Amino acid sequence: MERISVFELAEWLAAGRTFTLLDVRRAAVRQADAAEIGGGRWCDPESLFAWKDEVPRDRPAVFYCAHGHEISQGCAATLHAMGLDARYLIDGFTGWCAAGQPLQRLG
Repeated sequence: MERISVFELAEWLAAGRTFTLLDVRRAAVRQADAAEIGGGRWCDPESLFAWKDEVPRDRPAVFYCAHGHEISQGCAATLHAMGLDARYLIDGFTGWCAAGQPLQRLG
């Protein structure tokens, strides 16, 4: 399982690279933050086995949680074991914010 830095993810987004960005923060944490990384899709980490087969297999998948620890790493490891190019964002949403990267307000 690979990881990706905040700056690498920012470069991927700026370059329009094809990948799937998945926000796997817990629902309460996501609502409290009231923002997300643009272009991502929220997936409830507690329902991983319900949505894991919907993740496209023809491109890398990047997971982020609040801090880049257990949740995103666990989701990425599960999909990596299924044969996907799955990565987790180092330092997660907190690291993205600390680096001053752009946010999208939750709709």
